[in-house]
Amino acid sequence: MTEDIQLNNSVLKVSRTIVSEDRPTLIFLHDSLGCIELWRDFPQLLGQATLCNVLVYDRQGYGKSATFSSIDRNNNYLEIEADLLNALMEKLSIKTAILFGHSDGGSIVLIAAAKYPEKIKGVITEGAHIFVEDITLKGIKDAVEAYRTANLRQKLTKYHGDKTEAVFWAWAKMWLSEEFESWNIEHFLPHIKCPVLVIQGEEDEYGSLAQVDGILSQVSGETQKLIIPSVAHTPHKEAKELVLAKTVEFINQI
Repeated sequence: MTEDIQLNNSVLKVSRTIVSEDRPTLIFLHDSLGCIELWRDFPQLLGQATLCNVLVYDRQGYGKSATFSSIDRNNNYLEIEADLLNALMEKLSIKTAILFGHSDGGSIVLIAAAKYPEKIKGVITEGAHIFVEDITLKGIKDAVEAYRTANLRQKLTKYHGDKTEAVFWAWAKMWLSEEFESWNIEHFLPHIKCPVLVIQGEEDEYGSLAQVDGILSQVSGETQKLIIPSVAHTPHKEAKELVLAKTVEFINQI
């Protein structure tokens, strides 16, 4: 079921599959250029394999949700998204959730699990960031070049339409700004008490394994990791069956 949800003076596009009120809801947080459609069938496959409810949504400014209220961001924009996630859960009366976040979405779910531990039963991150690295900045600069000279703009327009310019530059300009060099969310990690699964490709062009080590060493809950050789920033696409199997196993252990 796909619907528009009014939240904090905006409208979010939401896709929901409800299996049972007694089961937790898997909530998927997309990356900095993502949306519902770019998850493809991964959320539904994971929901079916674990008999969980599924919620996937376009954050404000992305996909089929309303445009950004402002394209000006500051260092706490991901914390704001974690608060909005909590507000969405309240709006939809979701009391228990397992969060799956990719890239920016991974950072958001870590913050949400730290701030709202009573609601979050487990966390899965994929290519998440907890601080800024040189490899991240290089990856973004390469993306800027591809956006300007190759077909990245065309690919993104398929999913974000006339919001594409705002989506891309809100991300690139913030991360490449001098202000954002000091961004760090490690102080949230000790407050995460639920089980955490950290997934990353060894060839991730946006982050090193220092991100993984930082998460694993600082959260308070039980941890697992899946580091995948010859895979870059989107393991759920590049190694779909492996990621599905590992996440199903993790969720069933919670």
